[in-house]
Amino acid sequence: MRAIVQRVSSASVTVDSEVISSISRGLMVLVGIGRDDTRTDLESLTKQILSLKVFSDESAGVMWKKTVKDIDGEVLCVSQFTLLANTSKGKPDFHRAMASGPSQDLYGTFLTRMGEMYKPEKIKDGRFGAMMDVRLTNEGPVTFTLDSRKFEYIDPPVAAAARKVSAPVKQSSLTQPENALGIAAQSIPGTQAQE
Repeated sequence: MRAIVQRVSSASVTVDSEVISSISRGLMVLVGIGRDDTRTDLESLTKQILSLKVFSDESAGVMWKKTVKDIDGEVLCVSQFTLLANTSKGKPDFHRAMASGPSQDLYGTFLTRMGEMYKPEKIKDGRFGAMMDVRLTNEGPVTFTLDSRKFEYIDPPVAAAARKVSAPVKQSSLTQPENALGIAAQSIPGTQAQE
């Protein structure tokens, strides 16, 4: 799961010209669910969001000291499958996003868990699958990207890695030490191969 978390002074969601959710000071959270995300991902992301220290302790004059719970703030969550898009070829590819049915179930569980770990009345929501107008006033601006898994949503360059692994090693190529770019150290002016 992936979340874009923004510190806001206000935020709202409008569907068909009707404001369906709004918050004052707190967090605006866009949530993307990957096709193989589980309850473990949900738990990880929920804890990260609610423990993120993005608010100042105004009495002490210290920044990055308080969580949304510490300030009794609100959280507006909006499901956004586009966060899992692969855009490397220009046209977005959404194959990494979970299908709509199971995604809606996991997202509902996410909202419930956010309420259990904080206060249910402080957790607001958009409308799953609807065309929404999302408005917010970002304080700062302050925006963070959170992931339940480190680097697992990034497609590795499989073809390049496969070529390197399967390429035959020529004996003659090992006669001179090479740097990280594969260039013989002696061929670079000002460098010498070290023994």
